[in-house]
Amino acid sequence: MAALSDKSEDSLAPVTEGPAAGWQGIAHDWSSDKDAFKQVPWGKAMMWIFLLSDTFIFSCFLTGYMSVRMTTTEPWPNPSEVFALTIAGQHIPLILIAIMTFVLISSSGTMAMAVNYAYRRERGKTTALMLATALCGAAFVSMQAFEWSKLIAEGVRPWGNPMGAAQFGATFFMITGFHGLHVSVGVIYLSIVAMKVLRGDYERSGNYQIVEIAGLYWHFVDLVWVFIFAFFYLW
Repeated sequence: MAALSDKSEDSLAPVTEGPAAGWQGIAHDWSSDKDAFKQVPWGKAMMWIFLLSDTFIFSCFLTGYMSVRMTTTEPWPNPSEVFALTIAGQHIPLILIAIMTFVLISSSGTMAMAVNYAYRRERGKTTALMLATALCGAAFVSMQAFEWSKLIAEGVRPWGNPMGAAQFGATFFMITGFHGLHVSVGVIYLSIVAMKVLRGDYERSGNYQIVEIAGLYWHFVDLVWVFIFAFFYLW
């Protein structure tokens, strides 16, 4: 009788179901307002999703550029001539582009060090390195503005180009301008985060992940420039 009583009590006990597997489990977690990514903070996950969408956009732009360049019947301008500068009487090809690339790639190093010092709670060094990164970005945009001004003065337009194929101006201004917009937004973003770090806003919460999230964005911008540099200036 005791065994039957225990068995009946067990049958009346509430049954707790474990999480469903597969897509049903994902839908259950999202609808229950639980963390869908147990080990990834929401801010970092959303930044990765944004960067993935941005990757698709830049991929479409560069694919379109390759298609236009390979199918045009007019000669494509020689990058070594178009982007050359005359310094002290010497005609130096791609000198400005080389400096721009060096400055932007170097900023990835300062950003990586800023993330390292942020997790060490060294606010002064983190702020200085983030501002140095933003300064490199501002220098890059300034040099890009000079490059644009030079080409516009030489007659390059989105609808025409005296040096060769008319599509050169449209693809150049669209892709480099879109990337320059990303760098400009990054400069503002890093400057705001740096000021908040210096002010101690993240010290109170003990969460410096925002510095790492900003670093993800900046490294992405640098990586995209590597592809633009190869496609526009070396090809």
